[in-house]
Amino acid sequence: MIDPTARIHPTADLEADVSIGPRSSVWHHAQIRIGATIGSECIIGRDAFIDEGVTLGNRVKVQNLALVYHGVTVEDGVFIGPNAILTNDRYPRAITADGELARADDWEVSPIVLRAGCSVGAGAVVVAGVSVGRFATVGAGSVVTRTVPDHALVAGSPARRIGWVCGCGQRLVDAADAMVRGDYEGAARCPRCPSTYTIAGDACVAG
Repeated sequence: MIDPTARIHPTADLEADVSIGPRSSVWHHAQIRIGATIGSECIIGRDAFIDEGVTLGNRVKVQNLALVYHGVTVEDGVFIGPNAILTNDRYPRAITADGELARADDWEVSPIVLRAGCSVGAGAVVVAGVSVGRFATVGAGSVVTRTVPDHALVAGSPARRIGWVCGCGQRLVDAADAMVRGDYEGAARCPRCPSTYTIAGDACVAG
């Protein structure tokens, strides 16, 4: 079902049984495959690809040329940058061990979950079978091969934790106003908003 308040560009390709919520926008040449669900107030950019059965929450932004494959679940308020790729097969092959063309029954979907409020930077790749935590940030061009904790800032290939970020996106600082590193433990705060956090091990907790 397409909500009457949704804006769908005439060049967008929507397959059967697609659901698009109120006030969402789908732009030029975007492709949304059968059974996909797009929440309210979402933006699907030019030439973006949303695969079969993918679920997007509310207020999700999928930027131009991003590829979101079958098996991906995106919670509310997630940002997916331009040219980002979310995969679904840990062991991809075009053929079977016998040399036959691989078909649907010859592989297993390894799901990805993007938790509420997280951001995946431009050109980043999230490898099948991992999740990105709430309000975490994946740096541009990174390759994520393992699960990212809530509020973590990861970058590189493979992506490694280099710091922690606030819900508003700013990198957290310590009492001396120095940006905290990925291995930091203790009290931290946002330099832009009043939010404070406690960091211990792989956990960053508000308050």
